[in-house]
Amino acid sequence: QVQLVESGGGLVQPGGSLRLSCAASGSIFRIYTMGWYRQAPGRQRELVATRTSGGSTSYADSVKGRFTISRDNAKNTVSLQMNNLEPQDTAVYYCYCNAVGDPVAVPYNYWGQGTQVTVSS
Repeated sequence: QVQLVESGGGLVQPGGSLRLSCAASGSIFRIYTMGWYRQAPGRQRELVATRTSGGSTSYADSVKGRFTISRDNAKNTVSLQMNNLEPQDTAVYYCYCNAVGDPVAVPYNYWGQGTQVTVSS
């Protein structure tokens, strides 16, 4: 199986920055997509940013221009640089990957445990 561990969450004032990191480990044959989702209280979990192994990226409209996703394919890590944070960014952020791992022989969605990001003055 594949395990995802996030780090970097915390409390920050509006306008501040945080950098989230996620490392995938386990029996991994290939990771196709890595990224981040978030879920705020009372809201559906939403895509924040993803990046494929080929370098294609996708961002939620609400974070474009403020967040940047990066990925190290060799290290199976993904990071999310969050700048100019707003109170609306407050949520639990979940690392995500779509990967082929042992014993699963087909692509499967894996999720991290989540890390809290709170933006407040």
